[in-house]
Amino acid sequence: MVLLLTALLCALVWLVLICFHGRFWQGGPILDPVPVAGAEDWPAVCIVVPARDEAGSVQACVGSLLGQSYSGPLRLILVDDGSTDGTGALARAVPDPARRLTVVTGGERPPGWSGKLWAVAQGVAEARRQVPEETGYVFLTDADITHDPAHIATLVAKARADGLDMVSEMVELNCVSMAERMLVPAFVFFFALLYPFARVNDPRSRVAGAAGGSILIHRAALARIGGIEALRGALIDDCTLAHHVKRSGGRLYLGHSRLARSIRPYPHPGDIWRMVARTAYVQLRYSPSMLAGTVVGMALVWIAPMMLALFGHGLPRLLGAVAWVASMASFVPTLRRFRLSPGWALLLPLVALFYTAATVGSAVDHHRGRGVVWKSRAYREPQ
Repeated sequence: MVLLLTALLCALVWLVLICFHGRFWQGGPILDPVPVAGAEDWPAVCIVVPARDEAGSVQACVGSLLGQSYSGPLRLILVDDGSTDGTGALARAVPDPARRLTVVTGGERPPGWSGKLWAVAQGVAEARRQVPEETGYVFLTDADITHDPAHIATLVAKARADGLDMVSEMVELNCVSMAERMLVPAFVFFFALLYPFARVNDPRSRVAGAAGGSILIHRAALARIGGIEALRGALIDDCTLAHHVKRSGGRLYLGHSRLARSIRPYPHPGDIWRMVARTAYVQLRYSPSMLAGTVVGMALVWIAPMMLALFGHGLPRLLGAVAWVASMASFVPTLRRFRLSPGWALLLPLVALFYTAATVGSAVDHHRGRGVVWKSRAYREPQ
């Protein structure tokens, strides 16, 4: 009886997910590059890049941003956030004949701020100094991302065409090493499960999400929520920003990008473990009960269907097999996005077990007093 009830619950959960959960399995939309017409009145864009110890990628990032085919006023502000590897000097060395780059040496972080958001706040303040009018856009990106020449224009065109306050994209992630091929597509897949793109993009839905590597926000919308100061302690800053914008009445867009890609490698499973564990328990609001529910839910959604299909009998086995096939089928569009074989979907239960263990590890780190550690900084208390 227990097996039958478990199998029925698994099948019901997958029926609800597939049919009533914002078509999460489709992933998100992709913007086609727009031709840049010099005659159009393009608004000013200030790009803000927080950078801490990014010597390996900062020149590629800055070079790609200075190479944007954007006809409107464009400023690039990189905030060197206490780097010890020469990040700021390397950024200044990138050829900039139009003199659009400003490298700001970050100041000491005030209490209550996360390191990244303090760097972003300093960059936005410099943007206000250079372009005082509260018009145009701020583009937030990371120092380990490169951008095709049409990227900024494509984002601005989308925002203006649809009257959007914020346009965000999940950039292409590295998927070369064995660890990346096994684990990175699932990261994007689970993100879409938490924040279904269709619901984020629906102004009637309360779901709000964003991907921090590529966020274009209208300066009026940023001012309306109280600026970066409104987020200052957030450790999941991108989704927190999206939540504030949508709650203030703003309209969001979240999609996938073909025009921006991360060049940060994750060669080993431990690298991905640390990326997940950094904010997993933060996502659960530091709640042991939510952690327990997450573990049970992950087991029910991803592990139990496989176990029932392989070791069950009769109706529980059939229902488990149906749920397992549904879970694998839902993962296939994400695998295709990464140009991987659908056969990788067979490993999804093991991948889910890895992410569950990393989430538990995140909670263990917090309760041991280690908290969130990123870029040699520790954040031990909920913000």
